[in-house]
Amino acid sequence: MEKFLNDDVRKMLGDHLKAMKDVVNVKLYVDNENCDTCKETNQLLTELTEITDKMHYEYIETKGDTSIGAEYGVTLYPTIVILDKDNNDLGVRFNGIPAGHEINALLASLVDMSGAPLDLDEKTVEAIKAIDTETDIKVFVTLSCPHCSGAVTKAHRIAMLNPFVKASMVEAQTFQDLSMKHDVSSVPKIVINDTLDFVGNQPMEVFLDTITKAA
Repeated sequence: MEKFLNDDVRKMLGDHLKAMKDVVNVKLYVDNENCDTCKETNQLLTELTEITDKMHYEYIETKGDTSIGAEYGVTLYPTIVILDKDNNDLGVRFNGIPAGHEINALLASLVDMSGAPLDLDEKTVEAIKAIDTETDIKVFVTLSCPHCSGAVTKAHRIAMLNPFVKASMVEAQTFQDLSMKHDVSSVPKIVINDTLDFVGNQPMEVFLDTITKAA
């Protein structure tokens, strides 16, 4: 089978993943291998395990059984769930393949979840930890969008720091019905609690302000 990642890309990714501190556990949920991008997502994650020994990967085929993955709220396929070294769920999800520019968001989530220091100042961390209501963040992206991965990384870092928050990348073309529901015409489009939204890789203050308004 032809490799998803060529040798040059593998070297670049390997250099980036050297920043991982502890093991990260990654689960991929698919309904079957024929779903959109499920096969490609599995191949991408499998090849990443060949690059770093700090990513433990599990491929889970539900075959229509919606109870599988229910503990993580999995309803879309493919969905990647990233857990910490102790299999704690910190609310980090990728719905659809994180390829193209989105591989940068995947790398960031792996490094961040491994316990490496987050690139956030103390005031921002305190503001994130002060969120005290259940919050769902969806970041709609396309694989050709150069600004989307930054928005995904911000959302995932908020989730990692606060147990009330779940943050998901949503690949807009794979999940067109969901994109239409939220009127996605430009990306990244960030939807908070299915009620408020904004467009663009905005500063963290915009994320936090919108979360407060959507509470």
